Amino acid sequence: MKLRRTLVLTSLSAAFCVLALAPALAQERLNARQVAALVQSFYDQSTSFQAEFQQQQYTKVHDRTERASGRVVFEKPGKMRWDYAAPNGQVFVSDGETLLVYQPPDEGERHGQLIERAMGEHQLPQAFSFLTGTGRLDRDFRFRLLNAQREGFRNGYVLELRPREPTPQYERVLFFVRIVERGGRRAGVIQRVLIIDSSGNRNRFDFRNMRFPGDIPDSRFRYRPPAGTRRVQP
Repeated sequence: MKLRRTLVLTSLSAAFCVLALAPALAQERLNARQVAALVQSFYDQSTSFQAEFQQQQYTKVHDRTERASGRVVFEKPGKMRWDYAAPNGQVFVSDGETLLVYQPPDEGERHGQLIERAMGEHQLPQAFSFLTGTGRLDRDFRFRLLNAQREGFRNGYVLELRPREPTPQYERVLFFVRIVERGGRRAGVIQRVLIIDSSGNRNRFDFRNMRFPGDIPDSRFRYRPPAGTRRVQP
């Protein structure tokens, strides 16, 4: 899938509301189950998540990497919104039931198009189900730790997730996790997500300036496209 067309996100959370990703010092190395538990418990207590993102999407058949950036917000259950910065300009919005994808006009066109899709038909809501509160690590995935240094994520953990129920949207997802500590409490925070499909295509998202703000207005997850936009229902 092309970036320009269809892209393929409590007390403890309050303590980490504005997160500085400094790793906990002098901590023992954890196993996969311990890392997954720290990630799960932290995001269980977070009702929303927002951040800036950088994306790199590698298409194997063309041996090509495309890049984009923007802002993303998630809220449980099932809501998310991706706003891509220019020149990409795409918008992905889910209200928990339907996914809307706005694609701005190509050069020479007057109007863009708005695609309406079921949540299960697109890679983003499937791969980010954990962050939107519709998936659980222990229930929905088999997981193991990869060599973090080999994956270019020194001093962190790389948790490989494979869905228990196969999906055509992806084969595995890698969570790049920092274990951070504040006030004697530890949390597993996802700093990067890498989605890999069965064809070897790779879709990477790096998050920064992460916040866990609590409730977000419902209007954030509604979208009204520009006048003249074509509506498409595949």
